[in-house]
This record gives sequence, structure tokens and C-alpha cells, in this order.
Amino acid sequence: MRKSDAKRGPARDVDEYLAGVPEDARATLVKLRQTIKAAAPMASEGISYQMPMYKHHGMVVGFAAFKDHCSIFPGSAVMDAYKEQLKHYDTSKGTIRFAANKPLPATLVKKLVRARIKENEARANRKK
Repeated sequence: MRKSDAKRGPARDVDEYLAGVPEDARATLVKLRQTIKAAAPMASEGISYQMPMYKHHGMVVGFAAFKDHCSIFPGSAVMDAYKEQLKHYDTSKGTIRFAANKPLPATLVKKLVRARIKENEARANRKK
């Protein structure tokens, strides 16, 4: 939703990003943030592409609020692995869109995040 503000510019951290999001979406994204952090405590949190992003051996997952929906970005390979569980959501390559008042289940988010970490760690180990 808030890519930048004429007075403040782009968000510098996740707290600032969330402060600029409308209340209904903010509540949903705060819970999503907590779920991601619980599933990936080793991931670093920051802003990338003007949205909250979590990294561990590369991008793990990002999320954002838009005018009519929220999105989470777990990557296409992970989404392919969970396509059956995602069939009721509006998806495109690497993106899952959902209404702020109908967030993704925490169990599904944790599965996606953990699968992405496993994918990143396997890639990092191959490079060694």
C-alpha cells in the first residue's frame, strides 16, 4: 500500500512500513510477520523492493499491502510444491494474494517459509 510517502520517503524498516499501512491490513500483516519470524528465527528482516523481506541464504519471503489485497512472496518453486493447498487463493508465479480480512492460515505460512529455508540452505550447501 505505502510504497513511499511524499514527506517521509520509502520505509526504512518493517515497523515503519507497517505504520504506513491501513489498519485492517496492518493487523493482518503484523500477524503474518510474527508467523514468519517464528518459522524463520535465523532470517534477517529488512526492506527490499520497498517491502518487508526476510533473508537466509537468499530471499526467503516478502510481503506487502496493496489497495485491495495483501500479498506474500515465497517464490515459485515452493508454491509449486504446495499448489494443492494454494488452489483456493489468487496466485501467480511466486505470489499469493489474499484479502486482509481473510489471511493465510499460520500453518500454511510456516510450511511455505520452512520449505523456502530448506531450498535456500540446500542451494548454499551445493555451492560449498
